[in-house]
Amino acid sequence: MLHTINKSPFETTTFETCIRFLISADPILLIEDGVYAVQAGNKFSSSIETILKTNPVYALQPDLSARGITAITDGVQCIDYDGFVGLVEEHQVNSWF
Repeated sequence: MLHTINKSPFETTTFETCIRFLISADPILLIEDGVYAVQAGNKFSSSIETILKTNPVYALQPDLSARGITAITDGVQCIDYDGFVGLVEEHQVNSWF
């Protein structure tokens, strides 16, 4: 199952709730304000690093760029809209709002 998160982890508990329900190998895609979770050196970096041991983590590049985020946690894969569509085609989607 593909988990998509679009809310800032600094404003909601959506990110924390999502990771409680992760199953090994389930990908996470951070979009819109959700991309703040992957910014390098913030309070969510250690959580992202732990998740990356068992699950792929993706961030939508246009959303990173729109928010001026250039440094992301090592291991997070940046994808474009085509990559987004590919993930949605491969997986059932659970959107965390």
